[in-house]
Amino acid sequence: MSQHAIFWPMIAHVVLVYAVYVLIGLRRKKAVQTGSARVSQFRENREEPPESLFVRNNLANQFELPMVFHSACLALFAVGGAGPVAIWLAWVFVLSRYAHAFVHVTSNRIRYRQPLFVLGFLALGAMWALLALELWNAA
Repeated sequence: MSQHAIFWPMIAHVVLVYAVYVLIGLRRKKAVQTGSARVSQFRENREEPPESLFVRNNLANQFELPMVFHSACLALFAVGGAGPVAIWLAWVFVLSRYAHAFVHVTSNRIRYRQPLFVLGFLALGAMWALLALELWNAA
């Protein structure tokens, strides 16, 4: 397996981010059309209608822990540590983000969201541990 495979989970996450952007646009458009929001509300982003609130919160989530994920992927690639285990962990992280996003923008049930978040959190922690081991072995 080529180290370049580490970029596929990164690309998959970017696809998720774009999908969430499309979804928030659709939800906001519907909110305006049904009269539960005005376009001016979105200018300062202070009042989010219920239809799009979970999506806005999820979009913010895609720029928190996932930024640490992208950094780990790039660092692992740079030091030659993007092997099968790292790639597998990267996919676990991304798939957990997809599942987390789905729950977040639909039912938003913490009971289901939290374990998905924890799964991705642990997979990402393991990626950073792999990076540390690569650096330790290179020293």
